[in-house]
This record gives sequence, structure tokens and C-alpha cells, in this order.
Amino acid sequence: MHLTREEERIYCGEHGWASQMCMKILIQLGDLFKADRLIPIRSAHVSGVSYKTLGDAPIEFLKVLADAGGRVKVRSTLNPQSFDPDQLGKKLPEHVRKRQQAILDQFDRMGFKSSLTCTPYYLGKVEKGWHLAWAESSAVVYANSVLRAYTNREGGPSALAAALIGKTPNYGVHQSENRKPSILVHVEDPLMNEMEHGTLGIYLGRILGDRIPFIEGLKKSSSEDLKQLGAGLAASGMTNMFLTEKTYSKSREPIEKVSVKAADIRKTCEELSTNPGGQLDLVFVGCPHCSLREVKRIARLVDGKKIRGQLECWVCTSRYVKERAMEDVKRIEKAGARVLVDMCTIVSWTEKMGIKSIMTNSAKTAYYAPTLNRADTRLASLEECLKTAFRG
Repeated sequence: MHLTREEERIYCGEHGWASQMCMKILIQLGDLFKADRLIPIRSAHVSGVSYKTLGDAPIEFLKVLADAGGRVKVRSTLNPQSFDPDQLGKKLPEHVRKRQQAILDQFDRMGFKSSLTCTPYYLGKVEKGWHLAWAESSAVVYANSVLRAYTNREGGPSALAAALIGKTPNYGVHQSENRKPSILVHVEDPLMNEMEHGTLGIYLGRILGDRIPFIEGLKKSSSEDLKQLGAGLAASGMTNMFLTEKTYSKSREPIEKVSVKAADIRKTCEELSTNPGGQLDLVFVGCPHCSLREVKRIARLVDGKKIRGQLECWVCTSRYVKERAMEDVKRIEKAGARVLVDMCTIVSWTEKMGIKSIMTNSAKTAYYAPTLNRADTRLASLEECLKTAFRG
């Protein structure tokens, strides 16, 4: 891989140990995937922020990196942590809160924005053609597919290294020739809601591997629908993007074709619902984090209603969105739900809070919760989730 003179100086340690370590990570990654060079990025987004998934071992490395002068070179944001400090912090042991804060402190010292969201694209405009280094898989698919930016699915360490160098190796979907579809997916029956889009993603992820699909039948899908599709696709598969009639002219080249029927969606939904009719502890929406439009929609649907019994209802979003939707947040919370920030239920300590069953409109959550949260799941549309959670 070709390095500029400045990059060689960084590699040799002339800019300090932190930069040298990050440059070595990027070069090793580039050599592995046969990149020809490093390219500048406009932003980085780092996963591996939740103490639940990160654990203790990496904290010291982050501290050493910050002590050695590691500082971000581009706009750099963080994935969710493991709890909302204002609403759920007191439900968890003190050592959990302290260790989580220790992680956030090191990122803060290096100049990361404490965004703590899996939807960094809501924080500021991302332009078509921008090169990024994002590690959150659902955000990667959204950026490539909907925003038409360029980012591989980074690991936490490589996204961190890219943030501190301001560059990433030029391989994968950073190169236009690697962004062409290799399979045509025809969705035979209209998708009725965001839950069915996410379920389609889970279904396709299982059969596509890392292949890029061109998906027919999504002309009426909203950006929130496509967000759920991408989240499901990334959860069960390895592809970094999909193409639609809105973003790509259908290729005339012969490629493999598959059809998806309503029965396929229904069967996948049933497979993801491990608690189809049992008692529920939590109704959860906001994976990926809710947009401003979704928060407003939820507020309309629960206005004047009340939560049922002792059931918990969580609406997860970013602080950025919550601060811009306070009137809607007040209506949601008046109904008895919690509007939570900084966290994602998947990487939170729900099992420590006695939550054993979760109803959600997120196929990604339904896919991960049985293992990561040790919880049974019930997958349904947003309307059905809120109808179950509220009375009146």
C-alpha cells in the first residue's frame, strides 16, 4: 500500500505513539484487503462504547491512547452506551455506572462528540459521495444505501484509528466498481410497515451473505422503513448496502434473481417471535434510534392514553432528537412511557432490571435480544406495539 511522506512519518512515530499505533492498524487493515492507499474521510463513527459489550480490558488501552495525545482529526461520533444515566442509572450497580463513565471519559479526552447514538446521520447532513469510516452496521448500510455515501463496515478499533488519523484504507465499497448489485430481489407483495421492512432485511441477510442486492418493490418506502431494512440486513448478513429503483438504474446485465413473498416475511416474523402470546415486561421502539418524525408519530398515537399496569415502554432516541422534540416527549411521557437517550436496549443491562420478555417493532432487536438480553421477543408493527402498551 502506497504511503505519502507524511503518512510514513506518522508510521515511524514522528507524530507520537498514539498516531503511530493508529496508522499501524490502518496499514494492517489495508494490506489485508489489498488497498492501494489511504483516503481522507469526512467523519468517523465508533462502536464498542457500551460497557456491557466492551468489558474492562479495552478501558486501559483507551486511557493509554488518550494519555499519549490521541486526538480526533475529523468529526467523530460514538455509538450508544449501556444505559440512560438520568432515568436508568440508579437501577444498576455503582461499579457498572463508574466503568461506563470511565469509557466515555477517555473518548471525551480524545475529542469525540458524546452523541451516543446509532443514527449519526441525524446529527448533521451527510453528502452523497462523502467517504466515511463508520462502525455501526445499521448506520453503514443506511449511509451507503440511502445517503449514497461511501463507508465499509469498520470494526471498533479501525473506526477509532480512522478518527485519530482522518483517513481509511481505500478498498471495498469505497471503490465505485464494488458498489454494483450482484443479485436482483423482487418483493412480490407490498410491505405494510417498518416492521416488515426490518423482517425483509433479516430474511435477505440470511441468504445474501455479503452480496449487494438490487431490491424491486420499495418505491413507496420511507427513509425510516429503509432504516429498518438496513438494520435487519446488517444484523443477519454481511452486505454493506442495497440498491433500489430510487438510487440505481436497473442493470441489463444478467444476474441471479430471487423473489420474496408475503409468506416469507410472515414466516421470518414468526421465527423472530419467541414469545408470541406470553406475558410482557417491556415494549421497546427505537432500534435504530427514532428520528424526529418517528417521535412525533409516537406522540400522536399515545396522546391521551395510559400505560397498562406495570408494563414498561421505552422509546429510544438521541439527545439531539429529544431536545428538538420536547413537546412530543412530554406527551409520550405523560402517557407513562420513557423516552430514553444515550443507550440502546440491545446493549443495555435489561436482565439486571428483571426484563425477561420484550415486544418490539425492530427486527434487529428481535434477532439479538434472545442472546444479548436473555429475553423472549415478540415482533410487531409500531401501531401494534403501542396498542399493546397503552389503553384508552
